[in-house]
Amino acid sequence: MATVTNPITSGTEMLAAREVRAARQAAAIAQFGRPLVSMTIVMPGPEKDGYLALRTMMTALQEMDDLINASNWPLISRRVLWPKTGPEAIYVVDADAESLKLGAIFLEERYPIGRLWDIDIITTAGAPLSRTQMGMPARRCLLCDQPAHECGRSRRHSLPELLKQIQQMVNDLDLHTRT
Repeated sequence: MATVTNPITSGTEMLAAREVRAARQAAAIAQFGRPLVSMTIVMPGPEKDGYLALRTMMTALQEMDDLINASNWPLISRRVLWPKTGPEAIYVVDADAESLKLGAIFLEERYPIGRLWDIDIITTAGAPLSRTQMGMPARRCLLCDQPAHECGRSRRHSLPELLKQIQQMVNDLDLHTRT
């Protein structure tokens, strides 16, 4: 019987993965001339592609596919990758960046598991469209009510605390219950 291993990902590998993702994004914008939906998973620590990340991404993909269909946005391209640095997806959708960002925020806030989805909208100029640009508050921490970037930067919470919360969120996931 095969065993599942969760390879450890180094900081250098994560930086390289971000650079490669940015190059893929730039190439997609150049090819299609449309804004992008770029999805990754919030997964602190060195294990980026284990069960928690994969289960979380599978749900994110389904919800994004459903949103695109329900919004009647033409899907031009959808690319999903499963590297050891964590799952990634790039969608090219024939919709304006602001509508895509509002849809992404809706998904991230509609479901508790949505807090683990990092859904970025990249404009045709190659710049991410932020929540604050849309007049929305910054994302909150997984464990407290502070802005997530502040807790992450200060390392306010331990890795075991964060992973315990993520495990609970995935355990609570029920795809058949919509809030």
